[in-house]
Amino acid sequence: MPGEDGYFDERVAARYDETTADMFDAAAVEPVVDFLAALAGGGRALELGIGTGRIALPLAARGVPVHGIELSRAMVAQLRAKRGGDEIDVTVGDFATTTVEGTFAVAYLVFNTIMNLTTQDEQVACFRNVAAHLEPGGRFVIEVMVPELQQLPPGETLRVFDLGETHWGLDEYDVVGQGLVSHHVHFLDGGAERVSMPFRYVWPAELDLMAQLAGMRLRERWSGWKREPFTSDSRSHVSVWEKAAS
Repeated sequence: MPGEDGYFDERVAARYDETTADMFDAAAVEPVVDFLAALAGGGRALELGIGTGRIALPLAARGVPVHGIELSRAMVAQLRAKRGGDEIDVTVGDFATTTVEGTFAVAYLVFNTIMNLTTQDEQVACFRNVAAHLEPGGRFVIEVMVPELQQLPPGETLRVFDLGETHWGLDEYDVVGQGLVSHHVHFLDGGAERVSMPFRYVWPAELDLMAQLAGMRLRERWSGWKREPFTSDSRSHVSVWEKAAS
């Protein structure tokens, strides 16, 4: 069972940047920062699940004021240890319900983090929480996978998505409950370390309905941060919803 830091305890946080190193490459980070900085304009940004600052730090370096919400104190400690990390305000709490002062031009959830909320009620609450923090006309951005149920043979529940030299990964689906457990084995320092985390997968149309319930509407949807077209073959999407201007 997770502790007060959720599934991102000190052990996971200490190696998070290492085990997701490809996501910290400039090629992966810069398109995200370009996209968000353009939406923020001269306004403030709210990152839900700020983690160790993969996106927040370079976005702040662009001159965008960033405030983060993060459940894991261990992840925040990793952020604080980085250059510029002390300059970013972070509120510790569950991003579905935690509130902060002020309003924001843009709020964002990247790298499948919306699925860390493992019930539909929590995900709906997240949209409503974001809407309450956005200024009129503000945008909410989510990057998340498209559920890969088409990849499952009939009757199967497991899908291997990585068998690399340093990482093995497989997703265990609960099709009835719309959930999955993502299992990761990392081979580090001559040993192996396993981490398993539960998620709730969510469909694009379902997210649009959550946004509608929160008083937002879909503005754009792409398959990636460089605004690649979203098609039936897309394995992920970047979606932007807009809060009503009045």
